[in-house]
Amino acid sequence: MTTAEMAVALPAVVLVLALCLTAMTLAVDQVRVVDAARAAARAASSGEATGTVEQVVAQLTPAGSVLVLTDQGDEVQAVVEAPARGSWLGLLPPARGRAVARWEPGAGS
Repeated sequence: MTTAEMAVALPAVVLVLALCLTAMTLAVDQVRVVDAARAAARAASSGEATGTVEQVVAQLTPAGSVLVLTDQGDEVQAVVEAPARGSWLGLLPPARGRAVARWEPGAGS
């Protein structure tokens, strides 16, 4: 009797474990993307070259991440977006982080 109950319960346990691992992966990616956006905004606001800012983002985020820098007058905005890893059939949204920093004196607009 116990074997039959275990055979029924085991797939449910595996499914819950897979969902938990996917949620943790998404949370870690979200934190990494937000950190990368902050680092990119800081680097860009200090006058670093765009290539250098892109390298900073590439080191901090998963593969396939995209950086968009926008000059907003006295501020620079960095938006980083990374595709969801472990996405089941593409159902999960990408991780997205946004940060804004004021231009440092003599560095930007």
